[in-house]
This record gives sequence, C-alpha cells and structure tokens, in this order.
Amino acid sequence: METLLLPILLLVVFYFLLIRPQQKQRRDIAQVQSTVAPGARIMTSAGLIGTVVAIEGDEVVLEVAPGVTNRYVRRAIVRVLDDGQPEQTTNEPATRPVDDTADDNTPGTSA
Repeated sequence: METLLLPILLLVVFYFLLIRPQQKQRRDIAQVQSTVAPGARIMTSAGLIGTVVAIEGDEVVLEVAPGVTNRYVRRAIVRVLDDGQPEQTTNEPATRPVDDTADDNTPGTSA
C-alpha cells in the first residue's frame, strides 16, 4: 500500500500545480474571446494591439491604425485592454548614444 502512495501523491500534486491552472487559463481566455464586443481594445497572441471594429462569425475586424483594419480569428485574442491601460512599449534608443568623452588620441587618427 505504501508503494502506491508516493505515485498517487505525485499525480495529485502534478494535477494541482500544472493541469488545473492551465485549464483555468484556457477557460478565462475562451470567455474573453466569446464576450469581446466592438469598441474594445484588445491584444492578440502575436502582440498586436487594436480596437475591435466588427465581429463577423469567427472573425474580428481590428483597427490597428486610423483607417487601417485587419481580420483575425477570435482565437487570436488573448486579452482585453482597459482604456486607461497604456500600451507596453520600450523607450530604448534604436542606436547606441555617441560617447563624447572619447579622447582624440585613438589609433588610426591623425592630429
């Protein structure tokens, strides 16, 4: 009896730590996908942020820029964004800043 206790305990722990949270997450996302309405700001699984313009069956039409729309399947929607929630962007510069403190005695330059 004790030899079966450890494997059963491991299965129970595995269920509560891995399987159950994934099922809850899937249910939550499915609810978001089924209740999305025009006017909602959403984020797709690819990270695209847009506003729902229309819903046509299993497809949603998203406005990603003024006058620019794309079609996505509902399953691509992973989150509905609040109107006050800022878009997640990074403010990192595209290039490295120039170092003005470099001395002029670098090899290969003439004085």
